[in-house]
Amino acid sequence: MEVRGKQLLLAEIGVVQMQHLSEQQLKLKHIFERLSSIINIHRPREMAIEAPFYGKNVQSMLKLGRAQGVAMAAGITQGLDITEYSPRKIKQSVTGRGNASKEQVAAMLTQILGIDLSHHTLDATDALGAAICHYYQSQSPLPGGKRYNDWSSFLKDNPNRLR
Repeated sequence: MEVRGKQLLLAEIGVVQMQHLSEQQLKLKHIFERLSSIINIHRPREMAIEAPFYGKNVQSMLKLGRAQGVAMAAGITQGLDITEYSPRKIKQSVTGRGNASKEQVAAMLTQILGIDLSHHTLDATDALGAAICHYYQSQSPLPGGKRYNDWSSFLKDNPNRLR
């Protein structure tokens, strides 16, 4: 995403293709290299990523966790601030409902950006949803613009606000 003033513009959308790679290490290397290239091209300052979520298939979760770690490493090595959001938080930020379907998220993103996203995969629109969520969350009305992940962190920094 690119932000100009308060206007959101789609910089790039897609998924990293890895069908041609058989070994897990090669897939992780490809993710790192592809994201590093995208970062070099677009020069973002921040990265939003979907936090790992609990699933029933342990092997799938391990693979996803490794891919997320490599994606974060690509951002960290280039000095990006990285924020993780739960899938529920992303859906809630984009659609207003934390239990929205992937299709509902894609439809709302189409409305928000005013562009046709129907030819993109739901994985690609999920990633775009994380970027939009980050934009909305970073528009903090709090003095100093500091973001908090929970009430206890906010109250720790603002004890005078507790009644």
